[in-house]
Amino acid sequence: MATSAPAWAVLAVPALLAAFTVAAVAGDALLAARAGGRRPSVAAAAGPLAEVPRLLVAQRRTTLAPDTLLWRLGLVTVPAAAVLAALVIPFGGVTASRMSVGVVWFNAMEVLTWAGLWLAGWGPNSALSLVGGYRFVAQGLAYELPLMLALIAAAAGAQSLDVARIAAAQAHYLWFAVWMPAALAVYLAGVYAFSFLGPFGSPAGRDLAGGVLAELSGVDRLMVAAGRWLLLTAGAGMAVPLFLGGGAGPVLPAWAWSAVKTLAVLGLLVWARRRLPLVRADRYAELAWVVLIPVTIAQTLAVALVVLKLGGPP
Repeated sequence: MATSAPAWAVLAVPALLAAFTVAAVAGDALLAARAGGRRPSVAAAAGPLAEVPRLLVAQRRTTLAPDTLLWRLGLVTVPAAAVLAALVIPFGGVTASRMSVGVVWFNAMEVLTWAGLWLAGWGPNSALSLVGGYRFVAQGLAYELPLMLALIAAAAGAQSLDVARIAAAQAHYLWFAVWMPAALAVYLAGVYAFSFLGPFGSPAGRDLAGGVLAELSGVDRLMVAAGRWLLLTAGAGMAVPLFLGGGAGPVLPAWAWSAVKTLAVLGLLVWARRRLPLVRADRYAELAWVVLIPVTIAQTLAVALVVLKLGGPP
C-alpha cells in the first residue's frame, strides 16, 4: 500500500515529472528526425531542449489592448495543473499527497486546464488565439465526460477513489487494463485531449497560425509548450495505478516498475501521436456523444456488475 511522502518530498514531484517529460520530448525529436529522413542522434534528441535557453531570453510578444493579468494567469495555470495532478499519483510505494478522493483531484486538475488555456487564448485580444481557446473548450466538453466515466470505471473496480487503493486492488488480481479495455482506450484518448497533442492538437492548429500559441513568444511560449508535455506525462503516469497495477511486478522494486510502466505508456503515446490524424473538435464532439459516452457507460456498468457478483475485482 502506498503511503504519503514527507512534506519535503513534494518538491520531488515536479523534478520527477520534468525528467519523464524530457525523455518524452527527446523521444519525439528522434521520431521526427527519422520521419524527416535524418539519422536519429543525440544531437537530434537534444534539439528541442536547445530551444529552452533561447526562449528564456527572447522578448515577450505584445498585442493591442491585452488583458495582461488573465493572459499571464492562464499561461501559468497550464504547467501548474500538470504538477498538481501528479501529486496524487503513487510512485512505487509512495504518494506525494495521499488523498481519499485522489481520482476526483486528478480530474479537477484537468478541468483547471480548461480555464488556463481559455484565458491564454482570451488574454492577448487576438482573434486566432481566441478561436484556439474556444476550440479547447469545445473539445473539453467532449472529452471530459468519457474521461470521467473511464476514471469512475477504475474507481468502481477497486471500490475506492484513493489512487493508491486502486493500484493495490490489482496486486493479486487481473490488471484493470485486462478487463476494462474500453475505459483504458478512452482514458488514453483523454490524455491526448487535455494535453492538446496528437490527434487533439486543433487548439494549437496550423490553420489558426498556432491558435492559442499564435501570440506567444519567449517564456510565455515555453510555459505552454512545457505544460502540454507535462500534462501528457502526468496522464501517462496516472494510467499506471489506474489500469496497470501500479508498482506491482516481479524482481524489481515497486518504484522501478512504476518508472518502467510510465515510460512504456509515455512511449506509446509519443509514438502514436505522429501516426494518428488530427481530429476536428466538432467531429470528436459527435464521436464522444454518439459512441464514447455510451461505451464507457456500458464499461462502467459491466465493472459494477462484476464487483457486485464477486465482491471485488476478478
